[in-house]
Amino acid sequence: MNSTALKVLVLASVLTPVSVLAQSAAPTTATVITKEEIAKISATEQSQRTRDENAKVVDIGDGWSMELGVVHRQSTRTPAPPRAQGAAADERGPCGRTMATVPEGGLRGGLTHDSQTEGYYITSGGGTAFIDGYLVNGRHSTANPDGGPDGPSCGGTAIGARKIEMRVGDVLIVPAGVVHGWADIPDHVDYITFRPSHGVMKNGWVNPTIAGK
Repeated sequence: MNSTALKVLVLASVLTPVSVLAQSAAPTTATVITKEEIAKISATEQSQRTRDENAKVVDIGDGWSMELGVVHRQSTRTPAPPRAQGAAADERGPCGRTMATVPEGGLRGGLTHDSQTEGYYITSGGGTAFIDGYLVNGRHSTANPDGGPDGPSCGGTAIGARKIEMRVGDVLIVPAGVVHGWADIPDHVDYITFRPSHGVMKNGWVNPTIAGK
């Protein structure tokens, strides 16, 4: 082996561990999100029919992050205004199963998230959620802003889902790819979400509502 090749091998053996360590360096500090910060984000949502925002995207190492979300949903018994059909909606591709005739009993508003697991903790209000089953005739969104909230997702009609009652204090854990949604919200529901994800959000992102506090 010539001297040039030997030098390259030695240099690679030295630099490779450093590179690996740099990519997988573990965080060295904890993150606090106060009750006041959560309340401040929630206050901006109460006049909205549907609002879902992460508070912070926290680096937990090896490309993983943990997000705390603040979510508000108004009553489903009040008809929603018609959705604008803009260019962004037209660019959404199909997802889920394609069916010419949707089976009876389907529930509109079903969601799955490509890579995002969610844990819900109900803090106010409540309603009837639905989980599991599969989606038909869905539309796939590739939207993935730095702060989420969920990353790329599929939205469509849920078939074979089961309904569950969610009240204050209840917890629901939804793995990535599992169908979920709200079938009936009599008045409103507010909840906190915990979202572990890998390579979905931008580590260090802070909700503008509480940034620079």
